[in-house]
Amino acid sequence: MSVEIVRNYFKENKISKEILEFPVSSATVELAAQAVGVEPARIAKTLSFYTKDKESAILIVTAGDTKIDNSKFKHYFEMKAKMLAAEDVEQMTGHAVGGVCPFGNPASVSVYLDISMKRFESVFPAAGSANSAVEMTCADLEKYSLAKDWIDVCKPI
Repeated sequence: MSVEIVRNYFKENKISKEILEFPVSSATVELAAQAVGVEPARIAKTLSFYTKDKESAILIVTAGDTKIDNSKFKHYFEMKAKMLAAEDVEQMTGHAVGGVCPFGNPASVSVYLDISMKRFESVFPAAGSANSAVEMTCADLEKYSLAKDWIDVCKPI
């Protein structure tokens, strides 16, 4: 399970955050919000896209009440947004669909954080499985995800 990848990543990097594991699915924003007990906007969803050469992935972590704004994405990355096909997700990110997160990914994966999350004191990204999450401040998320940058590529749903 990729939750073990995250657990090991936290241990290796001395990250003392508790991984929450639920008896129910947290694979969607709505399910995660119910499992955690917070408003859906505070769920930090991780969206996965192909790079220009399609050899690696770009992960964008954003607030649960937003979606990619294609024109902003194209302006920032100089390419059209193309989400990873379901069959490529686990191979390219190390995590299965529903558990993709910004921790413990292959070195070739680039993580970006959308500014939509900055309005919250803390957010809840997945922790590698379809029934897990971890609470983090935006500063901790930036640090522990090794994010390349804060970007503005989303819009409200």
